[in-house]
Amino acid sequence: MPDAGPAGAEAILAALDPEQREVALAPRGPVCVLAGAGTGKTRAVAHRIAYTAATGICDPARVLAVTFTTRAAGELRGRLRQLGALVPGAGLGQVQARTFHAAALRQLTHFWPATVGGPPPAVLDSKIGLLAEVARRMRLSASLPDLRDAAAEIEWAKVSQVRPDDYAAASAKESRDGPFDAAVLARLYAGYESLRTDRHLVDFESVLELTAAILAEHREVATAVRDRYASFVVDEYQDVNPLQKLLLDQWLGSSDDICVVGDPRQTIYSFTGASPAYLAGFAAEFAGTVVVRLVRNYRSTPQITALANRLGGGPELIAQRSAGPVPLFDEHDDEPAEAAAVARQAAALVQAGTPPAQMAVLVRTNAQTQVFEQALTDAGLPFAVRGAERFFDRAEVRQGVALLRAAARSASAADDDPAAQVRPVLAGIGLSAKPPAGRGTARERWESLEALAQLAEDFLAARPQPTLSDLAAELATRSAIGHAPELAGITLASLHAAKGLEWDAVFLAGLADGTVPIVYAQTPEAIAEERRLLYVGVTRAREHLFLSWALARSAGGRRTRKPSRFLDDVLPASLARPPAGRRKQRAGLLPGSQAGPQVPQDDPVFARLRAWRLATAKEQSVPAYVVFSDATLQVIAARQPATLGELAAVPGVGAVKLDRYGAAVLQVCDAAGKRSEQHG
Repeated sequence: MPDAGPAGAEAILAALDPEQREVALAPRGPVCVLAGAGTGKTRAVAHRIAYTAATGICDPARVLAVTFTTRAAGELRGRLRQLGALVPGAGLGQVQARTFHAAALRQLTHFWPATVGGPPPAVLDSKIGLLAEVARRMRLSASLPDLRDAAAEIEWAKVSQVRPDDYAAASAKESRDGPFDAAVLARLYAGYESLRTDRHLVDFESVLELTAAILAEHREVATAVRDRYASFVVDEYQDVNPLQKLLLDQWLGSSDDICVVGDPRQTIYSFTGASPAYLAGFAAEFAGTVVVRLVRNYRSTPQITALANRLGGGPELIAQRSAGPVPLFDEHDDEPAEAAAVARQAAALVQAGTPPAQMAVLVRTNAQTQVFEQALTDAGLPFAVRGAERFFDRAEVRQGVALLRAAARSASAADDDPAAQVRPVLAGIGLSAKPPAGRGTARERWESLEALAQLAEDFLAARPQPTLSDLAAELATRSAIGHAPELAGITLASLHAAKGLEWDAVFLAGLADGTVPIVYAQTPEAIAEERRLLYVGVTRAREHLFLSWALARSAGGRRTRKPSRFLDDVLPASLARPPAGRRKQRAGLLPGSQAGPQVPQDDPVFARLRAWRLATAKEQSVPAYVVFSDATLQVIAARQPATLGELAAVPGVGAVKLDRYGAAVLQVCDAAGKRSEQHG
C-alpha cells in the first residue's frame, strides 16, 4: 500500500483549517461531514482521501467517491490530481470518482453476461420516445410537455421504489400532481416499463436498480465488488434517494468505512424523491460515527454570509473573507422594469471590472427567464441560458477536440504560432467570426466552439514554447476530469440549476410571494424547502448580491404583489410592506423585531453596548449589524445577563456569536451595571 511518509502526509494537512483538518484526520470508519455552503467540502474530502492514502490507512485503488454530477466528480478528480503532484507516490490517480449512475453502469455492464446472460442492455437517454409510443397505443392525447411531466413522475416513482400498480396510492399519499389522472399515469408507467424491457433497454433508474439486484442475488458479484472497493465517500448526501441508498447499502455490505458529506440547509430536491432522512439518521445508522461540522465560509463576504445565516437557520456560517458591499433589495412596478434594472446593474458591474461570466441571474422557474433574456439583449450584454451540463460531453466539443488532436498529429516542427491554427481548424465545423442570430441550437453550438477556442488560445498563450501536441494533451486531461471553461456570458438559470455553482455577482430576481415560495407549496415541509432554495441562491454569491421583485407582471398591470415572506426576516419592518408602487432601494440586512423585553433608545446600558458594537465592527471591518442588531442589543440591555447561559437565551445570540462575543458582552453589561450602582 502506498505510503508517502510523515513529511508528505503533513504537506497534505498544511493547507487545511481546523475543521477541515479534523475531517482529514478522522479515523477510518463512519464519518459524517456537515458542510455549510462555501466551507470547502471538496477540499476537505480530497485531502482526507489523500491523507489516508499517503499514510497507508487505505489503498487509493480501493476508494470509490460517489457524486451527483459529472462536474462534481471532475472537480474531485482535479483536486486529487493536484494533491498527487504534491505527494508523489500516494497513488491518488487510482481513486475512482464517479456519479452514482456511472459507477453502477460500469458494474452492470461488466457483470451482466455472467449473471443474466447475453449482451448488456443499451442505455436509454430519454423516456420521451417510448412514452409517446405507449401513449399512442393507449389512444391518449399527450403533448410534449405532458410527456416530459410524465417522465418526471415515472422517475420519482422508480427512485422511490413505487411500482406501477402502487403508483395511484403513493401519488395520492405524497400529493403528487402529474399531467394525467393517477390511474392513467399508472397505465402509462406500466406500458413504458413493458416496452423498455421488451427492447432490452435500461433507463438511469433501472441501471441503479438492476445493479443492486445483481449484487443482492449473486454473492460472488457482491464479494468481487466489495473486494474492489473498501472505502466509500458520498457527496451531497442530503440528496440521496431510496434507490441510490439501496445500491449504496449493497456496495457496503457489512462494512462501515464510509464518509458522507452533506448540508441539510441545501435540501432542495425532495420533489425528485431525494430524502434528507439518510443524512439526518446517519449517526443512528452507523454506531461510532464521527461528526464534523464545517462552518468557515470562504466563498462569500461577511455581508452575504450574514444574510444567509438569517435565512438558513442552523449552525451559523463564519465568514472568512474581507468585507464587501451590502446586499441590495430593490422593488419595481413590473417585471420589465425589474429586468431592465437588473441589466443596468449588470452593465455597471461590467464597467467596474466584473466579467460577465462571473455573474448570474437566478429565478425560481425557467419560465421567468424570457424577460431577462430580452433585457440583457437590449443592454448588449452576453448571456447563456443553460444548466450545469458537462462541457466536454457536447457533441460539437468532442468533434472539435478530435479535429485539434488530428491537427496536432499532422503539424510539423516548423509550424509557428500554433494559436493561429486553432480557429481555422474549428471553422470547418461551424466556428465563425460572429455568432449566428437567435438563441437556438446553432447559437448554442457556436458558443461551445467559441469557448473551446478561447480555452485553447489561453492555454497556448500561457506556455513559453507551446505546440498543438501540448494542447491536445491538455484537452485530453481536461476532458477526463470534466473541467469546463467559463463561458463569456452572464448565466441565466433557475435556482435549482444553480446548486453547486458560484459567481462574483448574483441577481436573485422575481422574489414575489407566490413565486418564492412557489404558489403550490402549501405544506410546512414544502414551504421550508422553498426557504432553503432561497438560501442556496444567496450562498451562490461571492461579493455582490441583488434581491428584487416586481409588484405587477406587465407594465401598467395592477401592483398587487408583495415581496417574498422570507424577506420579512431580513428587511426592516417599515420597509417589509411598502405602499404599492413605491420603489425603494434597500441596502443592508436591517433586522426585524426581536422577541423579548426592550429598553428605550436612551438607555445607558444600550448606549454602552452600541459603543462596544461600533468599535468591534470597525476592528473587524464589518457593518455594525453583522455583530448584533439593535433589537438584540435592546433585549440584552433589558435583561443584563450575568452568565453565558443567560446570554444564550437572548433571541439573535447564536452559538457562533456567543463564542465570539459572549465574554465581551457580559463585561460591558457588568461594567454598565456597576456604573449605574455608583450613580444610583
